[in-house]
Amino acid sequence: MRLRYLIAATAVTLAAPALAEISYGGFLTVPGAASDLSGLAGPNGSRLSFGSDLFYDKANDEYYGITDRGPGGGLIDYAPRVNVFKLDVNSTTGAVSNFQQQRTIIFKGPDGQPLSGLNPGLLPGGNAATLGKSFDSEGFVRRANGNFLVSDEYGPSIYEFKADGSYVRAFTTPGNIVPRTSSGAVDYVAGRPDIVTGRQDNRGFEGLTLSRDGKTAYAILQDPLVNEGAQNDGRRSRNVRIVSFDVATGQSNGQFIYRLENTDAINDRIPGTANDFTATNQGRSIGVSAIYALKDGKFLVIERDNRGIGVDDPNGTINTIGSKRIYLIDLNGATDVSGISLAGSNGLPTGVTAVTKTLFLDVNAALKAAGVTVAEKIEGLTIGRDIDGGVSLLLATDNDFSVTQSGAGVQFDICTTGQGTGTSSQVAFGGVCPVGQSLLPSYVYSFAVTGADAAALAVPEPATWMLMIGGFGLTGAAMRRRKPVVAC
Repeated sequence: MRLRYLIAATAVTLAAPALAEISYGGFLTVPGAASDLSGLAGPNGSRLSFGSDLFYDKANDEYYGITDRGPGGGLIDYAPRVNVFKLDVNSTTGAVSNFQQQRTIIFKGPDGQPLSGLNPGLLPGGNAATLGKSFDSEGFVRRANGNFLVSDEYGPSIYEFKADGSYVRAFTTPGNIVPRTSSGAVDYVAGRPDIVTGRQDNRGFEGLTLSRDGKTAYAILQDPLVNEGAQNDGRRSRNVRIVSFDVATGQSNGQFIYRLENTDAINDRIPGTANDFTATNQGRSIGVSAIYALKDGKFLVIERDNRGIGVDDPNGTINTIGSKRIYLIDLNGATDVSGISLAGSNGLPTGVTAVTKTLFLDVNAALKAAGVTVAEKIEGLTIGRDIDGGVSLLLATDNDFSVTQSGAGVQFDICTTGQGTGTSSQVAFGGVCPVGQSLLPSYVYSFAVTGADAAALAVPEPATWMLMIGGFGLTGAAMRRRKPVVAC
């Protein structure tokens, strides 16, 4: 099946928007019971998960897939890590196969010891006001010098690591993003109503990317700030902050608004009304999973709902999916809202302009049309290997290690027979699935992007990187003078 979408011109030689063709290539399944290469024991030691973000290293033809805080939702000690692997890519369709693990790299703190997925209140001697060694890795990008930048949801924070996972430094998080109580005290563990400003609980920096010149990092929150919305309730808001950082100093140098799709439009795609999203789902059940930098202030962003096959819906039969989409956005002309509060309204203050936003790919529609599994947590996005007439675009899923927990904090493995009308069950964490059932897998979905604008998405060749940076400086100014593609 071939899908066509209007893509705003990003290639430096194009003067007007052009059509690019996006074709679904297929998907690769990685079993939920697979182990990474850490050599650690137990399901919270080496169970493989890699879909919280995805990065392609063109020089070595390798992919970096990151874990989050591990199984158990921050209640189990786990060492967050990045798993490096190779894939075979069909040069015509972009289809991927032959998942080949290369190495596993564990992130370490300033003391040289592994960081932990435990929330700050559960760390030995920890407390809610201090992050300590707590780390919920979600966004990943590799710098030209080989170092990693990784975003964290707990803070939210950004850290730099060397290629072996050793700690280099932390960036400075803007004060308005840090979660605080009504007394002004920092609290990295609590949620609303105890937290009254800053990021919502478990809704910190979900995506991270680097500008093509490597000078600016962009982190995007999963959802609006806890108090920025009607009734001072971020769950009602559409306004998600993108925070930019000067990589040299680690200091923030801008904040911009990305507007989520209105739930009314999403509900229109869901048959009937029984499964509709409510007003407080807007900025909580709809959110952003990834951001990927292109050229000249343009980015790809994954926006999705919390539905699909996952630990809460192992067979994908409970709720109808409303949104799994990739948007092309443009920061040029967007207002810096670093010093502007959006509390009290779901709209934008007079004089504030959000990033422009154009639909790039309706992922849910493409996968459903192909009759394939649609996972809940499509969180990793990268432009991969060049193919005939264009580039491959890959999406990775976070399978939550196929672990859920009871209200009392007891962990269980989720086992399933698969999609549709199959059966599922819970077994003890690290136990054995019933015959015919298995742990939830991870998926890598592939697409081929071809046509006039495909070259604009391509990953630069390492040898030409600096030459391209010089060219972007001249063309970027011209592109910023254009009228934005879409006002949203």
